[in-house]
Amino acid sequence: MAIERWDPFREAISLRDAMNSLLQESYIRPGAMNGQNGGATTLPLDVTENENEFMVRASLPGVKPDDVQITVHGNTLTIRGESHAEEEKKGEHWHLRERRHGAFQRSVSLSTPVDSDKANARYDNGVLTLSLPKSEAARPRQIKIGNGQAQS
Repeated sequence: MAIERWDPFREAISLRDAMNSLLQESYIRPGAMNGQNGGATTLPLDVTENENEFMVRASLPGVKPDDVQITVHGNTLTIRGESHAEEEKKGEHWHLRERRHGAFQRSVSLSTPVDSDKANARYDNGVLTLSLPKSEAARPRQIKIGNGQAQS
């Protein structure tokens, strides 16, 4: 029987590998968009702001505009919808299926209320673009300084 030198780090490395494997297989990673977890997936957005409006862009490839619902309540924007999976045809077998399908939803709180009556939505080449004008009360105003004389 040969004597083997004990290395305490050998067990620690295998424990680390086991924990990494456990965490990767057990939990859904943030931003996962596979739609296979039974719940609604999140929707990545680009939101920009200027003095007068917010611009929101969302990539929705393969989603029909009729399957998207956009609501604005105060300063909260909600986009929800559903994309449908292709049905497997007889005599056809999937080798790889990574495109997402299922329900999606995203709510975002904007820094100021928007005027939903003047909002505009466009859908071109799978990209939803929203133009959300700020409400008049939320827009910056310039205040002029008087000459400093008291009026009687």
